Amino acid sequence: METILITGANRGLGLEAVRQYCVAGWRVIACCRKPEKAEKLQALKEHFNQQLVIFQLDVNIKASQSALSQKLNNQPIDVLLNIAGIWGPKNRKFGQLETEDWLETFRTNVVAPLLLSQTLIENIRSGKRKIIATISSNMGSVTLNTEGGEYIYRSSKAALNAALKSLSIDLKPEKITIIALHPGWVKTDMGGENAPLNVEESINGVRNILEHVTFEDSGKFIAHDGQELPW
Repeated sequence: METILITGANRGLGLEAVRQYCVAGWRVIACCRKPEKAEKLQALKEHFNQQLVIFQLDVNIKASQSALSQKLNNQPIDVLLNIAGIWGPKNRKFGQLETEDWLETFRTNVVAPLLLSQTLIENIRSGKRKIIATISSNMGSVTLNTEGGEYIYRSSKAALNAALKSLSIDLKPEKITIIALHPGWVKTDMGGENAPLNVEESINGVRNILEHVTFEDSGKFIAHDGQELPW
């Protein structure tokens, strides 16, 4: 049985990823800040008791990441799927930008997934698939930015992409695959009700990519429909 660790597992894309990977027969390590309040995740635990384990994790706290690593005790992880992320303040126009808003978003969207990958690298090294996949966004593409605005979110995802590209190069000798994923515009708390995709469609696409991705794809930026995106 293959093992996947999913962050941000209590709602939206993360919760759906937990559900689909459990249905597909994977062992799932689901992580979120407040498991005791994650009613839908706990309901999945009751249904998939043998496959699903839930751990508390605040991705922004180093001690929380370290505690998770100790609990996992070098268990092999085939796929690390970093989903936890935030939009940050919306509609901040030039002239309204604040330092703390920017730093909070960067800490969650850029620093946290890289540090968690670093913390769990031994688990990933011992896995069979050796994949680190991180949810990014096409809004992080400099090439595709034709509308401007959303400085904070766009720049956080662009920085994440840059960091993941470097990680793909640094871990190349170890044959560890690094992928940045655009899940599409999805009906979630972040995406809103006007989004054209639901979470099931998005995660179906993500799972299909991760099922077929090879080490030759490491360092790519891929949309949920399989299209490679420009940086």
